[in-house]
Amino acid sequence: MSDPAKPASLTWQRKINDEGAMPREFTLRMQEIMALAPLGLRLWRYNQAASVQGRNAIINPFVKRIITSDHGCPLGGVGAGSIGRSYKGEFQRWQLFPAICEDRPVLANNFSVFVSRSDGQKYSTVLCPQNQAIPQETSAGGIGTWDWNLKGHNSTYHALYPRAWTVYDGEPDPELKIVCRQLSPIIPHNYRDSSFPVAVFTFTLFNSGNTAAKVSLLFTWANSVGGDSGSSGGHYNSKITLKDGTHTVLLHHKTANGVCPVTYAIAAENKDGIHISECPCFVISGDAKGMTAKEMWQAIKEHGSFDLLKCVETSSPSEPGSCVGAAIAASLTVEAASTQNVTFSLSWDCPEVHFLRRTYHRRYTKFYGTHGDAAANIARDAILDHRHWESQIVAWQNPVLEDKRLPEWYPISLYNELYFLNAGASVWTDGSPPVHSLISIGDQKFSLDRFKSNIVNPEKMPLPDENDTAVNILERMSSILEQKYKTVGSNSAFGPKLLQEGEENIGQFLYLEGIEYKMWNTYDVHFYSSFALVMLFPKLQLSVQRDFAAAVLMHDPSKVKLTHDGTVASRKVLGAVPHDIGLDDPWFEVNSYNIFNTDRWKDLNSKFVLQIYRDVVATGDQKFAVSVWPSVYIAMVYLDQFDKDGDGMIENEGFPDQTYDTWSATGVSAYCGGLWVAALQAASALARVVGDKGSEEYFWFKFLKAKAVYENLWNGSYFNYDNSGQKNSHSIQADQLAGQWYARACGLLPIVDEEKAKLALVKIFEFNVLKIKDGRRGAVNGMLPDGTLDLSSMQSREIWTGVTYALAATMIQEGLMDMGFETASGVYETAWSERGLGYAFQTPEGWNTNDEYRSLAYMRPLAIWAMQWALCHPKHSIEVQARPEVVNQELVLKHHLTFSRVARLLKLPEEKNHTTFFQSLYHFASKMLWM
Repeated sequence: MSDPAKPASLTWQRKINDEGAMPREFTLRMQEIMALAPLGLRLWRYNQAASVQGRNAIINPFVKRIITSDHGCPLGGVGAGSIGRSYKGEFQRWQLFPAICEDRPVLANNFSVFVSRSDGQKYSTVLCPQNQAIPQETSAGGIGTWDWNLKGHNSTYHALYPRAWTVYDGEPDPELKIVCRQLSPIIPHNYRDSSFPVAVFTFTLFNSGNTAAKVSLLFTWANSVGGDSGSSGGHYNSKITLKDGTHTVLLHHKTANGVCPVTYAIAAENKDGIHISECPCFVISGDAKGMTAKEMWQAIKEHGSFDLLKCVETSSPSEPGSCVGAAIAASLTVEAASTQNVTFSLSWDCPEVHFLRRTYHRRYTKFYGTHGDAAANIARDAILDHRHWESQIVAWQNPVLEDKRLPEWYPISLYNELYFLNAGASVWTDGSPPVHSLISIGDQKFSLDRFKSNIVNPEKMPLPDENDTAVNILERMSSILEQKYKTVGSNSAFGPKLLQEGEENIGQFLYLEGIEYKMWNTYDVHFYSSFALVMLFPKLQLSVQRDFAAAVLMHDPSKVKLTHDGTVASRKVLGAVPHDIGLDDPWFEVNSYNIFNTDRWKDLNSKFVLQIYRDVVATGDQKFAVSVWPSVYIAMVYLDQFDKDGDGMIENEGFPDQTYDTWSATGVSAYCGGLWVAALQAASALARVVGDKGSEEYFWFKFLKAKAVYENLWNGSYFNYDNSGQKNSHSIQADQLAGQWYARACGLLPIVDEEKAKLALVKIFEFNVLKIKDGRRGAVNGMLPDGTLDLSSMQSREIWTGVTYALAATMIQEGLMDMGFETASGVYETAWSERGLGYAFQTPEGWNTNDEYRSLAYMRPLAIWAMQWALCHPKHSIEVQARPEVVNQELVLKHHLTFSRVARLLKLPEEKNHTTFFQSLYHFASKMLWM
């Protein structure tokens, strides 16, 4: 492995004093305000009700977020909580608990350096430019008294996720170069270490001077989980030295509102020539007694260590209104013209994930236990193992970095977009059912007197002083809760119940659609982003798919009020793929999205079938294919009911019934129609895998029939948006070949002729890409044939990052590689380049032609991994066999009878028109404004 202190050959870079462009949030046109005003009012009412009920709101546009443009690589593995870190060095964007995001930095959390030389030169500074929010004037003993001397002119941040390097070149000592290398254990196909809540920081010190330099590196940490939590009181710190000599300070945080407590560990590697010392507790703010932040700083500045401090090993709990922190220091001498390394680690132990009704254990607890006492061991193990982790990361990334076919921006975007696997508020459970409690069984009646203790030999019961009564009660409770859970969990999207004998339970995975759009595993978006999971953590992708396969079989008739028109719909009907896996009670209360009735969406079921087939192709997992096949079949039968005229093609219903949920389609559409055609072929291919000959033939027959209808959308140069004949029917949609994209990605036969696909892609490139700021912004969703924007909806005039990446992947698959990279480069220019709009490590869903973003830190940009999938040409485990156009009519007719019987059972009732006269008048007036 090359010198790890040297940044990778291609990295995202910023000077740490760079302020960057400030992101600007989207604004609505007057027509859009008119059209969306009723939805906004109902959404406000919904948010008020959710707040009263103690529930999360899926979208809250009425609360302004703290927006900055200085984000860098976040810390931690997958699904164990996330702590962001800016390229300036601040620790910010705290996401340790589900759907809770605290954006503000905790300014006491920092690294600092103290240098003294024999010629009397001394330097000291926090290794971060001073933040204006530091309360110098209000806290005489606080962190404002520290030496914030770093200007940052010669200091550069490099990022290639999950690693980052900050190079302090001659700051603060002109003859001392300091490199801080940050690493989190995001390691493809490693399902153990990648789950750990930890990050490692290795400092490499290069002394180019003629004299030895005495250096002390300081790591300070506040007992806080972000926001105002540090001053809530009841927190305490302790220091511990592990058996191997690793020095650690633990910060025990007592969280509020029933949230699981958190214990941090800050640790330093103990090795020859490096002296470690600790300050277990100092007061950052407030009136609490004890050593102040100023006194702590002065002690190490004067003495180079904390050896002279008289500190208790465990502090008293903090007082409300006061915030405390801890520090650990590494002191060493760096001889002239020599190099030294010092390694620190940060870990946190928060073993439980609390939702509104249920609690789960995180994945890493399978290796460290569920007692909340593992932080020190995690921190130590990270120090011991981080070199091996890094070698695995280098081996994974180097082939792409060294591929000369690729433009330099591509690896930078490819790897850094993966930040969302951590900072998308991801949760990775151990795969076990929820921790049992009275909350989790709801209103069901029971009595403990019906459940006897399972203890067989009373003589082996604990002695009375060991509380045998409590043991007996706990056993009775455990027995009843176990039985009650089996009833409660039977109607859920709990995927592990689909595991076949011998299959590993890898746990369950959640990530938000975005930090502003709070829905777990939003499926219409995951359709794009899932390429990252299936390529890097395929077992997690299969786990997500099992959850949705289980959800297809769910029926939840409980009523949900829809915010788009105020009507009421069932939460989830049998056969429909849910929009998301839930929010407050994931897996049990799916479809937290409540704007439209997604049981009537036309893309979700097709996307489910296509992803399932792609995942079977990618993994070759036959057991998985067999276990999810019933759900695939039901999903296809369910969606078939939207073929109203029996021509084999589903029709959109004139409302936003797909992922573009402000952009309506009517009749046969290029987007949903293409997905349906591809899904029919995928269902036929999957039926062959599982040995269902009748279904294979029947879905192939339906594929041929639908494909012929789909061809009618072709107008000579691209596929029309839909066939309704409305004003925007001829819109050039960037995503019109989504079905073709997935079919080719799965190794299936193309759903349109190669020549037509290329002509359509050229048209999209010339109109949707090049006509928008000379191709430097990506592909706008909709353009009219006259070269003007499609202004029929807010989303038609937006540029979506994930769709642009998917379009680029389609181009690569069709042999238009240069065009694909040029298309995708617009996202790099906008989100990641120095000339961009400040979206790095918070890539939004999209932006408009006025350079205004919508929904920062979003899931869909992970679709860049679809480009990598297209470039790699992954070997498919299933070879697609050429099939004749003629089908076995007898077999098709026979299967049609059973298919129709299932279809009748799944058919939705006809929707009633609940629109009032005044609503109709309002919508008519709004429409007239579009014309």
